[in-house]
Amino acid sequence: MGVHDVAESGFGAAAEDYEKGRPSYPADVVTWLVDRLDIGPGRRVVDLAAGTGKLTRLLAATGAELSAVEPVSAMRDKIDTTAPGVVALDGTAEDLPFDDGSIDAVTVAQAFHWFDAPVALAEIGRVLRSGGGLGLVWNERDVREPWVAELSRLIRWNERGRWQVPYTLEVDWGARLVELGGPFSAPERIDSGFRHPMDPETLVSRVLSTSYVATQTSAEKAALGDRVRELVAPLGGRCDLPYVTTAWDVRRG
Repeated sequence: MGVHDVAESGFGAAAEDYEKGRPSYPADVVTWLVDRLDIGPGRRVVDLAAGTGKLTRLLAATGAELSAVEPVSAMRDKIDTTAPGVVALDGTAEDLPFDDGSIDAVTVAQAFHWFDAPVALAEIGRVLRSGGGLGLVWNERDVREPWVAELSRLIRWNERGRWQVPYTLEVDWGARLVELGGPFSAPERIDSGFRHPMDPETLVSRVLSTSYVATQTSAEKAALGDRVRELVAPLGGRCDLPYVTTAWDVRRG
């Protein structure tokens, strides 16, 4: 199973923008995942589809034996500096480079929607030991703030299906995990929020890191960047971007 074309080309082209513009994750959600998945010294943990290591670097502080798996080389190369000491491996959710039952916990941040879910769950179940956990987490832009709703309109978020981007805001991923079945328990969930402090240029980087935006021409991206700057100009020099964060934990039987 290869990497989705939009993900590979978009994230490969936008690795620097991704690192500059994408948010971290709320401390309470990270603590919840660490506690639920029992991440710590002596535990083998995989951060899957790690990107530039946004979650990886937070997990590294636990002292776990941590590996980051990321199929896009431009993203993977960032992990050497963002999470020094973490082993960064080439691989996909559908073909993991680990032995059966050799991993204590797997985390996936902002990426499970790109996977072939049934195949990925079977593969994750293969490498997890019995009782091992899978943690999923997403940040969603909080469109209850009017300017954020307008930002989504500018990037044509509601039209993303035309680029065959698989993620939709309407998916209840906990229910989806139950529907897919496999060797996993019913999911537990936590909801939180996060405000990403940024200036207009960081917001432009955030917009340009969107997979289907990153595949556009330089002229198209420059024009979109100008529209984003115009949108937030009334906010002054700061335009903290609000997110709603949701995470799930499931256990392998």
